[in-house]
Amino acid sequence: LEEAMKSAFRSVDLLRPALIAFGAGVALSAAAVHTEGSEKTPTIVSGDTVTWGSAPPSLPPGAQATVLLGSPAKEGPFVLRLKFPAGFVVPPHRHSKDELVTVISGRFSIVGGETVDRAAFRPLAPASFVHIPAGTPHYAIAETESVVQINGVGPFDVVYLNPKDDPRSQ
Repeated sequence: LEEAMKSAFRSVDLLRPALIAFGAGVALSAAAVHTEGSEKTPTIVSGDTVTWGSAPPSLPPGAQATVLLGSPAKEGPFVLRLKFPAGFVVPPHRHSKDELVTVISGRFSIVGGETVDRAAFRPLAPASFVHIPAGTPHYAIAETESVVQINGVGPFDVVYLNPKDDPRSQ
């Protein structure tokens, strides 16, 4: 990561002292480097510029989403933030690729299994991280309004265990 950061900011010498002064935390937040043509440029999304829109049709109604990098529907890395209202449930499903989830805020739980069991709800503290390997059945519950970030590699799919739970077929 350090070598990637040095390469990405090689032509911007003014940033190097700031990165050193603030440490690895700042380097990590600015490390989303993508390629446009042959030139690498950092992708920085300020929290006050995030705008929420409709969630993908693969989620039940009520969620909101914003894509920070890439596209879950296309080849390559993506970063997606989701905002769920209190009481929101994502029914049991799986993905064909790994899912990397970070809880940003709220009382949010991800539970492994094929049926929703509210007794299994264990809210994750903000800043918690969950890695869900490809093919693992799981579901999610937002007890309060919650924001999570999903990182992954597209194309990313959502396959509901019970086809009746799939909002795309309703």
